[in-house]
Amino acid sequence: MTSSSTALKAADRPPLGTPRPVDVHVGARLRQRRTLLGMSQEKLGEAVGLTFQQIQKYERGANRIGASRLYQLSNVLDVSVSYFFEEMPGEVQRTRGDYAMSSRVDDIEAVQTADPMARRETLELVRAYYRIEDPKVRKRVFELTKSIANATDPDVDSVA
Repeated sequence: MTSSSTALKAADRPPLGTPRPVDVHVGARLRQRRTLLGMSQEKLGEAVGLTFQQIQKYERGANRIGASRLYQLSNVLDVSVSYFFEEMPGEVQRTRGDYAMSSRVDDIEAVQTADPMARRETLELVRAYYRIEDPKVRKRVFELTKSIANATDPDVDSVA
C-alpha cells in the first residue's frame, strides 16, 4: 500500500483548527467525569499543573491530550485510562487517520449532546441524588422521579 493511497485528499480534510472526533469524545468524557465529581476546571488544572484554560481546551477537543497527561488525569479523576474511550459513538469509531469518514465533527458533537448522560443537568442531578445520605429517602426520591416521568409519558403504562 503506498502512502498516496492512504493520504487524505485536501477536499476530505476538515478546515484547519477543527477538532478531531476522538479528541472531542475524550474531552467530553473528561468534562463528564470532572462534573460528576463536582470538581471545577481550575481545581483539576491545579491537580495536574495546568491552567483552567488548558482544561477547557482539552474538554472541547481543541487540544489533544497526550498519553502521560491522560494517565495523570485518570489518576486525579479516579478512573482508568480506558474510561475516556468508552461509549464512543460509531461515527467516531469509523475514522481514517485523524478525520471522520462518514460524518463531520458537528455531527459527532450533536450525537454527544443528545446523550442525556453527557448533559451537565444530568450530572448535577446524579451528584445531588447521591448527596442524600438516608437510603430510604434516596429510594423515595428515585420512585417519585420515576412516577413523575411515567405520568408525563403517554407511551408508558401507568400500572407498572
